[in-house]
Amino acid sequence: METLNLQPWVFRVEAIEGESISHFLGRFRRANDLTPTGLGKAIGVGGAIARWEKFRFNPLPSRQQLEALAKVVEVDADRLAQMLPPAGVGMKIDPIRLCAACYAESPCHKIEWQFKVTQGCQHHHLSLLSECPNCGARFKVPALWVDGWCQRCFTTFADMAERQKEI
Repeated sequence: METLNLQPWVFRVEAIEGESISHFLGRFRRANDLTPTGLGKAIGVGGAIARWEKFRFNPLPSRQQLEALAKVVEVDADRLAQMLPPAGVGMKIDPIRLCAACYAESPCHKIEWQFKVTQGCQHHHLSLLSECPNCGARFKVPALWVDGWCQRCFTTFADMAERQKEI
């Protein structure tokens, strides 16, 4: 009987411009049917993936960790570094924030929405939402965003744009 030499494979997920690491990791894990722990073990960072998905970057991922992640997700380590906050920029871990108008144009969570210094969307000049304007449910971490809608009332993020206030 002939033995086949099968190589492991993953479904590739393209990074979106401005996307947060939380959103990207969630999309990658779902495409490849991985848990945060499973992905963490695959790259040798243990529970760090679960922390990164919640914007807990103390400490920030090291270059070595980003390179290990890059090998598995097939996205350049420098591109992954762009999904993190710049040096010296604090993160607002809670609540998760969203510009629905941006999401309608590019369906992903933008890292800049979680910066402490971000007061609103600079592109649309709208306030950021931290809860569904229809039912009041707070947004889950972006790694858990599957269909781009409120997990309680199913209002789409794009439809929430009309309820954002101008700044």
